[in-house]
Amino acid sequence: MYTSFYGLQAKPFQISTDPTFLWLGEKHREAISMLKYGIQKDAHAGILLLTGDVGTGKTTLINALFKYLDKNVLRVSITNPNLEGLDFLNYIAAAYGSRKEFTSKSQFLINFSRFLKNAHAKNKKVLLVVDEAQLLSHTLLEEIRLFSNIEENGQSLIHTFLVGQHELREKLVRPENRALRQRITLNYNIDALVFEETDEYIRYRLQVAGTSERIFTPDAVNRIHQYATGLPRKINIICDHALLTGYVQNLRQIGAPIVQECVKDISILMTPEKRVSSPPRENPIQGPLQTVPQASPPPIKNRVDNDTKPLPKDMAEKGRKKQIRYFIATAVLILLAVTVFFLFF
Repeated sequence: MYTSFYGLQAKPFQISTDPTFLWLGEKHREAISMLKYGIQKDAHAGILLLTGDVGTGKTTLINALFKYLDKNVLRVSITNPNLEGLDFLNYIAAAYGSRKEFTSKSQFLINFSRFLKNAHAKNKKVLLVVDEAQLLSHTLLEEIRLFSNIEENGQSLIHTFLVGQHELREKLVRPENRALRQRITLNYNIDALVFEETDEYIRYRLQVAGTSERIFTPDAVNRIHQYATGLPRKINIICDHALLTGYVQNLRQIGAPIVQECVKDISILMTPEKRVSSPPRENPIQGPLQTVPQASPPPIKNRVDNDTKPLPKDMAEKGRKKQIRYFIATAVLILLAVTVFFLFF
């Protein structure tokens, strides 16, 4: 809708993981270099760990890596690992092209070991990427660890990348996962963008889409960075809404007020302040403070409001119309918030 208005060949801020719009800042360059090293070097036989907050670009980096790899790497990305044990194993087998459904773990391991050894004999590497790995149970994490025990001449036959949110690191430090933790030889955490990176990120995506014009003012970029907290996915959502709003208002340049307006429209993106309730204060003499019951006000059954008069009909009609408009506006806002939530989260 707004592409031709701003001289763009494509929408620059879609939230899809299209590698065409991949912007490699310092953090993402380091991350992609580690991913390439983890599959290119035969000497690397451990498990690779990549983490980052929601929307930092982890899946986009994996897609870019897959596009970079040649046909000698048999790669699979498991994007929904929230499965039961045997279902997870069958999912992996099917992803690598197996048409057989296994009814036992032993059957899977026999066939999977044969698959890995055949690939090794053909000088092919096998890469298993588990995205959203924070959803994995301890049992499945242990199964993944045991995959690395399938070896040939002392070398593991599978490269495993665990990709997930910060909760994955919290899960790995638990005592029951210490064996898996010792197998992790490469790890990297993608931090949120700083302001300068946010500015470069926005300008880069606009250039890829077809324009070198500075559509967003510095103040607008500052607001975008503030509200998106440096997360690329949120930056995309805010910028896309801002371009649409600018098009509707016939604005060639987007300023801070437009960004502010868009953030209000998609207020579900706003991070609510965490309110920490203070513990009840202790009385140094009598211990915890007690709630003193308040006396109930006397009943007002005999009260007569002589000064209260019924509202005129025109005022009552205006009041009813105002209430109707309020309820309609509230319903529209709730519908918009629910739609944004299901679309982007």
